[in-house]
Amino acid sequence: MDLRLDLTQPLAPAGGRHRAAVVRARPYDRVKRSIDVIGALTVLVLAAPVMACVALVVLVTMGRPVLFRHTRPGRHGRLFDMVKFRTMHPVDPTRGRVSDSDRLTRVGRWLRSTSLDELPELWNVVRGEMSLVGPRPHLVSYLDLYTPEQARRHDVRPGMTGLAQVRGRNQLGWEEKFRYDVAYVDGRSFLLDLRILAETVRVVLRREGIAAPGTDTWHEWQGSVDRETVAAVNGGVEPAVRSAHS
Repeated sequence: MDLRLDLTQPLAPAGGRHRAAVVRARPYDRVKRSIDVIGALTVLVLAAPVMACVALVVLVTMGRPVLFRHTRPGRHGRLFDMVKFRTMHPVDPTRGRVSDSDRLTRVGRWLRSTSLDELPELWNVVRGEMSLVGPRPHLVSYLDLYTPEQARRHDVRPGMTGLAQVRGRNQLGWEEKFRYDVAYVDGRSFLLDLRILAETVRVVLRREGIAAPGTDTWHEWQGSVDRETVAAVNGGVEPAVRSAHS
């Protein structure tokens, strides 16, 4: 762990012009992937009975499909299908199921509160699309809204948990989440990952930060500043983290 990155203290607000930086490889980066695979496979084996029970409950209460797949941007903006247990009914205006709050089921709300809906993401970790620890993967539509500094969150693989998740999760504002994401990219280390994983257990057990204030899920991000300002900061070109695989 980088002892200079104190998890108990809030980050200072970003100031001045946003900067784009190239992430530097670290010795830990070479072993992090092996740790991810071993850790994810171990948890998949140990959690298999729990996952089977959850799948059965979802099947009985919501029907098929049991799994929810959603395209998210990963490292360097490469797109992948993130897998979770389904927690919502499909959109159906005739039944009043339009908003997330309308569609979220009682079982789904419980799965989210316990974070059991996230367990299938271990398969994404095994496949190399995610890591156990890293910035959470957000919507593809956000790629064109990031400032160059915020876009640095995609310099590493997205994680099942991360620094922002143990510092407030969905209780945090978007700007603060992104600052924690970039702080992780700059301060990532083996011991920091261990500490974040340990803090994650505490956060999950206490069911902290499950939803943003005033909603059952989270508020969609609309961008930090207007697009003209972002384009000006980015040399006249609107920002994007898209890769050749997008």
